[in-house]
Amino acid sequence: MKNWILNNGYRIDQLLSGRSNSYLISKDRVNILVDTGRKNKRSLLLMNLKKLHAEKIDWLILTHSHFDHCENAGYFQKNFNCKVVVSEKGLSNVKRGFAKLPRGTNPFTKFLSIFGNQFLLRLFHYQKFIPDHSYDEFFSFSIPGIDIDLIETPGHSDDSISIVINNEIALVGDAMFGIFKNSIFPPFADHPIEMVESWGKLLGTGCHTFLPGHGNEIKRELAERELVKHSLK
Repeated sequence: MKNWILNNGYRIDQLLSGRSNSYLISKDRVNILVDTGRKNKRSLLLMNLKKLHAEKIDWLILTHSHFDHCENAGYFQKNFNCKVVVSEKGLSNVKRGFAKLPRGTNPFTKFLSIFGNQFLLRLFHYQKFIPDHSYDEFFSFSIPGIDIDLIETPGHSDDSISIVINNEIALVGDAMFGIFKNSIFPPFADHPIEMVESWGKLLGTGCHTFLPGHGNEIKRELAERELVKHSLK
């Protein structure tokens, strides 16, 4: 498992990689899980938590309400008694256990989005749950010594949020895509212009590294180049 050591005692461990990423933020015996991946990865997720001796999960933050990020959220809420946080704009999705595919950003993914939303809707359902907290601009953690900021980063979806730690590293969900070597542009996004604006917001935090929901870490230099490139379009 890859990990990142930050200032002020923070540590981030990547619990899942490949189809969908999941991360654990830990400090002073406080454990914060970010996204849960697909249901078929639950055993691996639990095994990696056990390896890190993270038997206790205090918080679960979902970067957005799509199935590939929250299929295990209901399980963790029930079995770990953790407090679940989602964007206020994603409340209706998680309460019904469904969010449709966002629009594609190229001809192939546009076709996939239209086809999936017409004929494969059952694949995007997950165990519904009621979150403990919904993020809006006034939400903050009430944990002594934990300085984590949640910010709205819409574009991929209306309810996309990112978690900024120490202005060093941000966990960005699908606001950025880490699969392609020289691009961070996701293959799916409901509002691409808003997404590019969200990149500017993330770069404004001063973070040097961005951890996406899919693929590998993204360095600030690449994000800056992509912001300039897509802002000119």
